Amino acid sequence: MPNTYTQIYVQTVFAVKYRDAKLHSDWRKKLYGVIGNIVNQEGCQIIAVNGVHDHIHCFFILKPDVSISKIVQLIKGKSSKWINDEGLTHSKFAWQGGFGAFTYGQSQVNDVVKYIQNQELHHKKKTFREEYIKLLQKFKVEYDNAYIFIEPV
Repeated sequence: MPNTYTQIYVQTVFAVKYRDAKLHSDWRKKLYGVIGNIVNQEGCQIIAVNGVHDHIHCFFILKPDVSISKIVQLIKGKSSKWINDEGLTHSKFAWQGGFGAFTYGQSQVNDVVKYIQNQELHHKKKTFREEYIKLLQKFKVEYDNAYIFIEPV
């Protein structure tokens, strides 16, 4: 698209299906690389990917002709296929339906990257649910508690 200039920073958050602890630290960093490659292959630009055993944060620059829903669908579909093809879990791996997406300005990029990089430390103090609800509230996103990621059984 000639003469189209954008800088759209997006953080997405999505969880393992049923929040079952399946993202093992042994291979999690390889998964982040896979996710980064998926984002970059779609013409977007990965900035940071990190998470813990039950969810992922993905921060990237969104290409203007790619929808957030489309990129998240590709990330979740291709990364779950990679996990299953590599046989990294004892049962079939899947991401939970839905995701959160939040936009930022240039002046916030470093803070978001630090926040994402410190997920292990952050989740020693706060659960995923608490973190996610705080993000929704911070961005004034209306939500229904019944549809906040399903708690583990």
